Amino acid sequence: MRLWKIGAFMVAMMLLPAQAAVVITGTRVVYPEQSREVNVRMTNIENSPVLVQAWIDDGDVNAQPDEIQVPFVLTPPVFRMEPKKGQTLRVMYAGENAPPERESLYWLNVLEIPPTAQDAASRNLLQFAFRTRIKLFYRPAALQEDPAAVRARLKWRLVPGAKDAKDAKDEKGGGPVLRVDNPTPYHISFSRVSLKSGDGETSFNQDMVAPFGHLDFERKQGEPGLVKAPGLVSYGLLNDYGAEVKDTANVETVE
Repeated sequence: MRLWKIGAFMVAMMLLPAQAAVVITGTRVVYPEQSREVNVRMTNIENSPVLVQAWIDDGDVNAQPDEIQVPFVLTPPVFRMEPKKGQTLRVMYAGENAPPERESLYWLNVLEIPPTAQDAASRNLLQFAFRTRIKLFYRPAALQEDPAAVRARLKWRLVPGAKDAKDAKDEKGGGPVLRVDNPTPYHISFSRVSLKSGDGETSFNQDMVAPFGHLDFERKQGEPGLVKAPGLVSYGLLNDYGAEVKDTANVETVE
């Protein structure tokens, strides 16, 4: 049943305020390897029923649910949520040979489609089909550390800009770029990042660095460029419960 093809919204004539009816408990799902299943709780906060389709993808936001190959079983995939009622999704791992030395990242999708108003034919309405997409981390049993605690092992650097390093994201090119190296087996999600360097302070967009990888941060629109000087980065990262853990770190300069 391919409900998702209804699209991101259904348009009539008049724009009205709208909000999602289905609220997911938590902002991420962590699936420990040793678990038989993980439950995800949802609630319909509105006064009308909604039809919901749920699926898991491996990173392609445009992939069709019936064509995605992921090592999970999700039940129920399609259901009706009554007003002010809850629903539990059961996520079960059904794969094998996942990398044992690092987390694997997937995405949980929840698409809600509101009922059509009985007098829709005689009114100008705009009805939205809301899609919520949150991270699902598959965590091997060998990983026993607290992901938030490994932040001390992150390495922060200023590296040459886009003219010298083609993987850098400094849109103006040539200037220093803030990079974080992640030598840990966990995905690290940043809720905020700012850098005090020289006489200025620069803020960056939220982002995530993959295990054993690095990330070059993009400056927020209108933020000043960086200078090649020692600096102090202030950041927040999200733990398994979606709470922010704040910290600071010194930043090295690489010529």
